[in-house]
Amino acid sequence: MTATTPAPQTGVLQRASRFLAGQLRQIGLFIALIVIVVFFEVATQGITLKPINVSNLVVQNSYILILAIGMVMVIIAGHIDLSVGSVVAFTGAMAGVMITKWGIPWPVAAVLCLVLGALIGCWQGFWIAYFKIPAFIVTLAGMLTFRGLTQITLQNQQISPFPDGFRAIGSGFLPDLGGGVSFVEPLTIVLGVLSAVALIAAGIRGRLVRRRYNVEDEPMPWFVAKTAFTTVLILLVAFLLASYRGTPIVLIILAVLVVAYSAVMARSVFGRHIYAIGGNLNAAALSGVKTQRVTFLLFVNMGVLSALAGLVFTAQLNLANPKAGDGFELDAIAAVFIGGAAVTGGIGRVTGAIIGGLIIGILNNGMSILGVGTEFQSLIKGLVLLAAVAFDVYNKRRSGK
Repeated sequence: MTATTPAPQTGVLQRASRFLAGQLRQIGLFIALIVIVVFFEVATQGITLKPINVSNLVVQNSYILILAIGMVMVIIAGHIDLSVGSVVAFTGAMAGVMITKWGIPWPVAAVLCLVLGALIGCWQGFWIAYFKIPAFIVTLAGMLTFRGLTQITLQNQQISPFPDGFRAIGSGFLPDLGGGVSFVEPLTIVLGVLSAVALIAAGIRGRLVRRRYNVEDEPMPWFVAKTAFTTVLILLVAFLLASYRGTPIVLIILAVLVVAYSAVMARSVFGRHIYAIGGNLNAAALSGVKTQRVTFLLFVNMGVLSALAGLVFTAQLNLANPKAGDGFELDAIAAVFIGGAAVTGGIGRVTGAIIGGLIIGILNNGMSILGVGTEFQSLIKGLVLLAAVAFDVYNKRRSGK
């Protein structure tokens, strides 16, 4: 009688192999992030992970990450938005005029700018959803239109300064509970620990729910490793931020957006409809999905997030500039595709877009520290984007075979 491997063990190994193969894109994304961080940490002789640099990374890339959250939803639905950089500039210009020229209190001006962003989204969404004009054409027209309106609004001049309360949106920090004398800022440590505990609790709860309905396919070792890695990452970032000035206000804004939009995309009917439209528009329409309404709301949402990014960027610079937002749409789109979204739509995650944005931000930061010229920075980012999309296409072909 010959010895053979027990069938149950073989089945477990096969399921684990299939699961990891299906998660290859996400695993590769995390590995890429770690490799890039380690490379620049060594190349910059420890500057990359210094507390002040980590804080600057969060603040300086916040507006791109905000745009990436909206852009990933648009791309999942099979569309594109080329106007977000110009909308950032226009809403920032309007904020500057309202606050410094018209004397409107900055909180009221901020709300009015968000409403303006929603109206811009309504304008573009109307042509895309109901007139069936391709989003590429409509938003390309929007890119030119709102850039022109920015220059008209500012009369090709810069506006500055802004009130301290408004500036805090982009470059402020939560109060230091340690009074500036403690080794680390206590509030940031508390927030980091609470975030880690919430992440673990949500992961366990989700796993129990999936097992209850017999849809659990995530191997326990992978679940433990993934949760442990994310927990350590959160605690490390919290410690580094607490070692400098604490938690940037814009990080709180980002955290709220990531949690809210992740829940919308994963658990709401609206999120499922977005995936359905991107996967197969005709099938979604035949299934009863109101495709025009969903598309319209997608661009309204993109307009609001673009306005928010415009407020953050203007507050951070303390300046409304006619040239603000140049290239932002390209960075946001690159972040989404590097983060695992499919070119053809139907696939993508908010957290993936955030990681993609962080990869771009770390590349920009590390290359700037090393003194790499802007021409080589563009070259390298272009190659990284091409590699990410090529990897996605390769995975699809491999799955098809």
